Amino acid sequence: MWDNALPSFLIGLREGLEAGLIISVLVATLVRSGHRSRLPHVWTGVAAAIGVSMGFGAVLTFTSAGLSGQAQEAFGGVLSVVAVAFVTAMVFWMRRSARSFSGELKEKVSAALGMGAGVLIVTSFLAVGREGLETALFLWTTGQTAGDSTGPLIGAGAGLFLAAAACWGLYRRVLHLNLTRFFTITGAALIVIAAGVLGYGLHDLQEGGLLPGSTAYAFDLSASIDSGSWYATLVSGTLNLTPQMTWLQIMVYAAYLAVVMTLFVRGVRAVQVPAATPPTPAPEHAAAQADPEPAPAQPAPEPASAQSAPEPAMRRPVEAAGRRLPRWVVPVAALAAPALLAGVLVAVGDRKPTSVATITVSPADCGRGFTAPRPGRRSFQVRNTGRSTVEAYLINPATAAVYGEVEGIAPGTTRALIATIGSGSYAWRCVPTGGKAVTSAAVRVTGGGAERAVLPVAEKDLAAPLASYRAYVQKGLAGLLTRTRTLQRDIEAKKLDRARRDWLPAHEAYAALGAAYGTFEDFDAKINGTTAGLPNGVKDSGFTGFHRVEYGLWHGESAASLAKAARQLTADVAALEKDFPQQDFDPADLPLRTHEILEGTLQQELTGATDYGSGTNLATAEANIKGTRVLLGLLRPLIEQRNPKVPTAVDSWLQRTERLVLAARHQDGGWTPVDSLPAATRQRLNGAMSQLLEELAPIPDLLEIRKSA
Repeated sequence: MWDNALPSFLIGLREGLEAGLIISVLVATLVRSGHRSRLPHVWTGVAAAIGVSMGFGAVLTFTSAGLSGQAQEAFGGVLSVVAVAFVTAMVFWMRRSARSFSGELKEKVSAALGMGAGVLIVTSFLAVGREGLETALFLWTTGQTAGDSTGPLIGAGAGLFLAAAACWGLYRRVLHLNLTRFFTITGAALIVIAAGVLGYGLHDLQEGGLLPGSTAYAFDLSASIDSGSWYATLVSGTLNLTPQMTWLQIMVYAAYLAVVMTLFVRGVRAVQVPAATPPTPAPEHAAAQADPEPAPAQPAPEPASAQSAPEPAMRRPVEAAGRRLPRWVVPVAALAAPALLAGVLVAVGDRKPTSVATITVSPADCGRGFTAPRPGRRSFQVRNTGRSTVEAYLINPATAAVYGEVEGIAPGTTRALIATIGSGSYAWRCVPTGGKAVTSAAVRVTGGGAERAVLPVAEKDLAAPLASYRAYVQKGLAGLLTRTRTLQRDIEAKKLDRARRDWLPAHEAYAALGAAYGTFEDFDAKINGTTAGLPNGVKDSGFTGFHRVEYGLWHGESAASLAKAARQLTADVAALEKDFPQQDFDPADLPLRTHEILEGTLQQELTGATDYGSGTNLATAEANIKGTRVLLGLLRPLIEQRNPKVPTAVDSWLQRTERLVLAARHQDGGWTPVDSLPAATRQRLNGAMSQLLEELAPIPDLLEIRKSA
């Protein structure tokens, strides 16, 4: 956490001090000119700028959260590059404008005083808002880089607090600070940090598919350096140097650091500033350090130190014995420092504990380097030295049961595998893409406990359950078609009361088939679609199926206008019955249905989101439970063989949840709407369904089709 706090601490300190100086100039200018009553206008603009900056950070966060994994990588990469551009511009702007921005800001304030309160608010808002937006963007980027927001937020908070304290001290004349030197030193540090952020951002763009070379690594030290160690975490968090970097990252990192640092150092030497830190502020910082209540007609006198021109303060760090060092020294040192750190890490990493073994998993050398590990939790560095992507499994060679796995190991890369080792036999199985599985020699481990491994599932193991499920659905579709035809006849005969009674059994018949997440391809949207995403809601022509008929039946629509929707529903069900035998169904999706059906129930039925007037969401939930129970029955032998505790826990919570659902059914066959349930009852039902989903969650993993089988 603390290593990730340093970059955000620097940006918080620097940006906070810039914003604080701006506020100090605004306040001092108003006080000196006798307009203290206008101070609330300044604070209004400042508060608005802070609010907009925080809102900008929230927009970035929630926008990223709504994207797919690859899109998140691309989004983060683009914003990292933008953040680096902002930080670079900010560093050079402050170096160039530090001496004059106070006077420019005073002129703007003086002009705003003559134009009204609104202009003064806008002036302070724009002056502080720019700093706030830059801070929000860079902090979001550093949070993405760190993978955690705690460290960056703590660092930024500490930096902003210290900046506020420094500005208060400058304003009250209890603190003297050479601001030019401060901004120069922090500017150089931020350039180094920005180089790492730029490299990280380009890697995100590579992972997002916007740039090539995501697997073209300049170096891969992950076999020698534990990425979770304190030293690797420290360097990664502060400089964004990782044990594994692509050629593009390295070249851009070095080019940015060399060019930008050289330009920055040259610019610093061209700036001539006083070295003294007078007790009374110099002209460029006078407003920031002014007495809050001076006489309006008597501005602070210019200090003597500001009238003289002593030797420039920023020359001293690059002089030795009266001689200036060559201009190339600082850029070369900036480039050499990260390389030196990397070398130190390799040396330190070579002495890491022997408990972290490196295992080769290429088809030619599967399991090379594997010796009998000690019992307990162990970490293995799995390295692919072949030419094709490999999936690696740590298995029991007698049963092919899997203790641990790493999928998609690209050529030349290393991934970590963590497994708990007990007594028994262990071997590695390497499965290259498009090739045959290779198994290493087995080793024997003694002295440990009995550790459970997961028996692999092959596609053929799911063939029989899949065939039974398809037969169940086909039979159910025949019954569904009969019920929808009955519903259609009711509506065409203008017997709407009977249609309302017959609508629910037909809809329950469909819900019991387990139509979750594309089981029936496009037919599900036609048969059971909602108004979500439709521009005209219930009046949209794309609103069809059961819920369209439901809306009309329970909202006083005439039989004549409902007849078309009823006929369309029957036609879609008939088309599904005809098409289903030809539909492709991935066997790997079958275990997913055990969880996804009731996940949809929790999100749709138990929230009342799909109630279009009948108030029968809980009847649909009961049908979904029946469909899930059918699937579990088909998969039970495979589940019990791998973890007999799972079916027991699932059965218990399935019964408990079903009892809560059935409690809402009336003796006359009616149902209590979800919105009419007592709050306590609804909470118990939601809690039971959520726990049931937790118990169902291991099933897709247990029955995942593995190439090791």
